[in-house]
Amino acid sequence: MTGLLETPYGTRDFLPNEAAAKREVEQKIFGLFASFGYEEVVTPTMEFLETLTTSGGRIIEPHLFKMFDGKNRTLALRHEMTTPIARLAVSRLKEKPLPLKLSYNTNVFRFRTNQPGRQCEFYQAGVELLGTSNALADAEIVALAAQALLVAGLKDFKICLGQVEFVGGLMENLSADVQAQIKSAIERHDIVALKNLDVDDALKKIPTLQGGREILSQAESIADNDRSRRALNNLKEIYRLLEVYGVAEKISFDLGLIRDFEYYTGMVFEAYSGGVGYSLAGGGRYDNMLKDFGFDCPATGFALGIERILDARKFQGVEKNSCAKKFFLSFADGFEDAAIIKAAALRAEGKVVEVSLTPQKKSDAEKSCAEKSCTELIYLA
Repeated sequence: MTGLLETPYGTRDFLPNEAAAKREVEQKIFGLFASFGYEEVVTPTMEFLETLTTSGGRIIEPHLFKMFDGKNRTLALRHEMTTPIARLAVSRLKEKPLPLKLSYNTNVFRFRTNQPGRQCEFYQAGVELLGTSNALADAEIVALAAQALLVAGLKDFKICLGQVEFVGGLMENLSADVQAQIKSAIERHDIVALKNLDVDDALKKIPTLQGGREILSQAESIADNDRSRRALNNLKEIYRLLEVYGVAEKISFDLGLIRDFEYYTGMVFEAYSGGVGYSLAGGGRYDNMLKDFGFDCPATGFALGIERILDARKFQGVEKNSCAKKFFLSFADGFEDAAIIKAAALRAEGKVVEVSLTPQKKSDAEKSCAEKSCTELIYLA
């Protein structure tokens, strides 16, 4: 019988107060997305496996939850939202004028060992900006991520900004095997492995290129090719625009931040908060992905981890901000109709009202009000 009361591995319940905090954060973030002109889309919870494993997605296949449909075709639960939105954009929105600004708020699924901040089912909110390849689009994405964390109630966070083309330029004359070793060492933050490789010292300095805007000047001294220099100029322009947005104080640079080389093609970023040992948000530019769906279109975007934001809120002591008082409305015998009418009038004013479902003495009503954590008792007699 124990199994009947357990949730599957990597999943969780949200109790009423947790669900209320989750909903509050999601509504604030989604309102912000809408204010920037991003329109919500909803895609199926499952997709064909072939769809989810395009654009180098084979590496994720072992982490997908798979099933078969009635025609014996392999399906999988979505593991992120960028790929389904790419499919949607090409199949249903291709005739829409560019740029497309799309947003989502949903659950995604990924099988993995249980680690802090990592669930098999988790919730994401995010945006995808399709059809524009300039720094202005990337700056809007980074600024929107920063503002989303702010409206969620977080103050202590940093967004680490990188550019995969900087590292790509430094490696472009190396063999594919050596490049793979460098990428692996950087992605694993394995400084020792990187130092032991027989490569130029400039590549070994990459993990140290972290900090404020001065890091870009340091990086220029080792950028000996046009590709890396263009990447640095791109970061400079994005940062200038983020200063205009008023969020530059939340930005730091990490030129060793590359995320997925096979996926990202330019700017990349991750957001971190003190006391939480995993990223709250991540994203970047992925100009090649839509080609796999037959549509050559630049794109950039990001995803926020809702549970991770909730964890950061707890650590920073952010209280649930509810502007509405919760009233407990009780009544003596014979005042049932009056209670219904009174509650309806209060709700019409935007109040939150819970009505007793049985007549009570006032002393019992006061006790129920406290047990329900209501802030005010209304008693009709």
